[in-house]
Amino acid sequence: MVVSVIGTLCSDLLIVCNKVSQSVISASIFAVILVPMHRRYDALTLAEIAVSLHLSIMATLIDNKPQHRHPEKRNRPDTPLLRKPDWIRVRAPTSKGYAETREIVKSKGLITVCEEAGCPNIGECWDKKHATMMIMGDTCTRACSFCNVITGKPAPLDIDEPRRVGLAVAEMGLEHVVITSVDRDDLEDGGALHFVHTINAIREASPKTTIEILTPDFLRKDGWEAKVIDARPDVFNHNLETVPRLYFSIRPGARYYHSLRLLEKVKDRDPSQFTKSGLMVGLGESKEEVMQVMDDMRSAGIDFLTIGQYLQPTRKHAAVDRYVSPDEFAAYEEIARSKGFLMVSASPLTRSSYHAGEDFARLRDARDAQLGSNA
Repeated sequence: MVVSVIGTLCSDLLIVCNKVSQSVISASIFAVILVPMHRRYDALTLAEIAVSLHLSIMATLIDNKPQHRHPEKRNRPDTPLLRKPDWIRVRAPTSKGYAETREIVKSKGLITVCEEAGCPNIGECWDKKHATMMIMGDTCTRACSFCNVITGKPAPLDIDEPRRVGLAVAEMGLEHVVITSVDRDDLEDGGALHFVHTINAIREASPKTTIEILTPDFLRKDGWEAKVIDARPDVFNHNLETVPRLYFSIRPGARYYHSLRLLEKVKDRDPSQFTKSGLMVGLGESKEEVMQVMDDMRSAGIDFLTIGQYLQPTRKHAAVDRYVSPDEFAAYEEIARSKGFLMVSASPLTRSSYHAGEDFARLRDARDAQLGSNA
């Protein structure tokens, strides 16, 4: 009883003192709690209590999750926040379909990028039972200045996760599913085999579902990306995210031409696979730079381009330079189509997996029409 009460009190004190070192916390708690008790308990009892107290402190310090999603950004100065225009506004998710999708995801112990990245379209997509599964945990080894996913040391891979993803896809009755992941630079293969196992599990549980993957760049994981390509997803997506000039500040852990080459490798190895990539705008890029990226993508054989507005997750993230108007997005779409992309989605709220199922059907039709015209 005594040890239980002390343990509870210690936890409360540790929350208050979370910025103090372990040794100082331990000494302070011993002084506050144990010293006044020496008249009521003999030396042996006090020693037992002290051991339990010390273990309780250690367990609390080790088990508590980090309080900051982005510890590497904590000491950065706050960036300014621009007021969002009317065309960016979305409604809070409250529908029955949203609740049902959330229950399926949670019951299978799965993670979605919709939640982790704070996607503005979550209400609309989940109402239709469209959720983008994020595999390999919720913690990324990169620290991109635009992304709201947790940064840190990831947990070991969950080997049962692919099976659960397959079951969730079957339970939701999805015709098309998007699977993405955090970056796992800590793994020898960058998570390539986990992608393969997930693709295979979906095909086993829901054979008619078409599969789109949004992968990391497999930087310095030479050769492993071939395993993923050979698993033959229907769409292989990897986002370039921004123009080359901004990579150092926006995507410092990645390399523009490596990402471009990854998508080119997909076409080299399996020309039948659709390739897809996305850009954010509103980060300070110029129209000419965006058009150059379009040309680079077409040179790599990319079929599908998405362009959306960058939205700042917190004041510690990269600032929004400006909000691009819907008319400018329409112009980008027209330019991209003239450059030969089979499919283009460009709007303020466009995200990689937004309307992915409908867009895949249009993408497939566009290829069929192209092949028919060339016959």
